[in-house]
Amino acid sequence: MRVLLTGGTGFLGRAVAGALASRGHELVLFARTASRSRLPGTAIDGDVRDAIALQRAAGGCDALVHSAALVSIWQRRRRDFDEVNVGGLRNAIAAARDAGISRIVYTSSFLALPPRGAAAPIAANDYQRTKVAADRVAEEAVRDGCPLVRLYPGVVYGPGSMSEGNLVGRLIADHLAGRLPGVVGPERPWSFAFVDDVARGHAEALERGAAGARYALGGENAPQGRIFEVMSALTGLKPPRRIPFAVASALGLAEQWRAALLGGRLGHGLGRHLGGPPLITSGAVEIFRHDWSLDSTDAVRDLGYTMTPLTDGIRSTLAFLTSAGTTNVTST
Repeated sequence: MRVLLTGGTGFLGRAVAGALASRGHELVLFARTASRSRLPGTAIDGDVRDAIALQRAAGGCDALVHSAALVSIWQRRRRDFDEVNVGGLRNAIAAARDAGISRIVYTSSFLALPPRGAAAPIAANDYQRTKVAADRVAEEAVRDGCPLVRLYPGVVYGPGSMSEGNLVGRLIADHLAGRLPGVVGPERPWSFAFVDDVARGHAEALERGAAGARYALGGENAPQGRIFEVMSALTGLKPPRRIPFAVASALGLAEQWRAALLGGRLGHGLGRHLGGPPLITSGAVEIFRHDWSLDSTDAVRDLGYTMTPLTDGIRSTLAFLTSAGTTNVTST
């Protein structure tokens, strides 16, 4: 199939592009830096907020995989989250409709689902708020007959860019480099989804996912602290200390104030850090309070989804970081 892939230059998007290309699909990559990505397929530079550009890119395509999203704990301009995460999905659905595309896969997030034990999703920060809102847009589209398959990856991690979309990778890299002062909520469960598993899940959803279906693409459900227990066994590093929620919340508020006050005004040395985004926010701390375990039974049954054990995934991530020169620590 000729597949339009949005967001193909991101951490997960690159893996999805590789999985689709390996199955013989002809890719049309639509992203702001598509032409510089060196990914397979036809590259089209564009922004999902540009409905006309997206519509043009969809011409002649058989399927659409919409993975573009603004993944961040904070942005000075909050409307960016709405325009990209909600408006971008609306534009993608409209472009697919106008192009007569009959297969659409949408990458949502586990954060669009209720945490374990809750009856409804929460909206702790703007990213989560807009992914919940986008999920409602997707549900409306399905009710209107849109051939949409919705995917809900867990905490995606693994080798690749250490961006905000690779939270676990960044935690591992920071801990290896001695930059991680502690962790918030290490006892709270997450669903750790290895990036290659999630990418293959996208390809399977495109090829055989049921229109209108919702699939969680999770991994091993384990407390966040398990990451550092595995790292300790592989590297000998001691796990980081636990940061109490009250301390983390206070720090998050202070960081948001600092970023809002100084963001973009200082550009050198210490000033660059002082003027940068917050290291943590009160919204992120609220997310860390919950149980984000996932049940991927439907994806295993319908898509043949497989899940890499957390120990194996962390070992691969450590090997990547070591080979990339991120750290001098060698895993065993």
